[in-house]
Amino acid sequence: MTIVYVLAVLAVLVPLVTVPVLASRWASAVDAGRTAERFRIALAGLTAAFGRTGAAVVVLLTGAAAVVAVCWPLGEAISRLEPHVDHPVFDYVHARRVGFWEDINLFISPIGDRYPLKWVTVVAAIFFAVAWRRRRWWIPLVAMPLQFVVEQYTQAILAKVVDRGHPPTDLGTYPSGGCGRVLMTFGTILVLAALTWRLPRRVLIGLVTALAVLVTVEGYTRIYAEKHWLTDVFGGWFFGTLLTGVMVLAVLVADGRVRPPRTPVDPAPSSDDRLNAGT
Repeated sequence: MTIVYVLAVLAVLVPLVTVPVLASRWASAVDAGRTAERFRIALAGLTAAFGRTGAAVVVLLTGAAAVVAVCWPLGEAISRLEPHVDHPVFDYVHARRVGFWEDINLFISPIGDRYPLKWVTVVAAIFFAVAWRRRRWWIPLVAMPLQFVVEQYTQAILAKVVDRGHPPTDLGTYPSGGCGRVLMTFGTILVLAALTWRLPRRVLIGLVTALAVLVTVEGYTRIYAEKHWLTDVFGGWFFGTLLTGVMVLAVLVADGRVRPPRTPVDPAPSSDDRLNAGT
C-alpha cells in the first residue's frame, strides 16, 4: 500500500524538480540550435505566402496530422504491453484501494473531464477576448474553442485507429483524453496569459511547472480511479504535450510572436517578376 502513496508523491515531485531544470537549460539550447532556426525560416515562408492567419491554420492542421502519425504507431506498440504491464498494475492498485484515498482521487480526476473544461474554455475565451480588445481580439476567441475541438477529435481518431480496448471498470482508452485535455486547455490559457502580460521568466517557468504537476496528478488519479490503463496515461502525456506544442505555436504564429530567422526569407516572386524572368 505504501508504494501507491509513494507514487502519488512522485507525481508531484518529479515535474516539480525536472520541469524548471529543463525549462531553464534545455529550452535555451533548443532555441539557439540549427533545427529551431530552420523551423523559423519555414514559418517565415508560410507567413509570407499565406499571412499570419493562414500560416497558423497550416501549422495547426499539419501539426495535428503529425501528432496522429507519431502517436498511432506508439499506441500500437504499447498495446502489446497490456498483458505484461497494464494488467499487473491494474490488479495491484485494485487490491489496495482505500476508501478515503479513493474519494480524494475520484474528486480530483474529473478535472480532466470534458464538461468542466468546456466552462473553463468559454470563460477563458471571453476573458482574453476582452483583454485583447485593442489588438487581435479574435485570436483568443477562436483559439480557446478550437483547442478543445482539435484535442477531442484528434484523440478520437487515435482511439479509433489503435482500438486497444479499455479497463474492465471504465471506458477510458488510448491515449488518455483527460491528460490531453488538461494540457491543451490550460496550456493554451498559459500562452494567452504570457502574450497578454509581461510575465517574468521565473513566473512563466513556475506556471509551466504547476501545469506539469496538474497533468501528472491527473494521470495518477486516472490510474487509481481505474479509468485508464497505465500505458494510456503515458500515451496521454506524450500526446497532450505534442498537441499542446502545436496549438501554442499556431497561436504565436497568428499573433506574429515567432522570432524571425537570422537568415532573411526571400519574398515570393510576383507575377511581373515571373513574366520578366521569362523574357
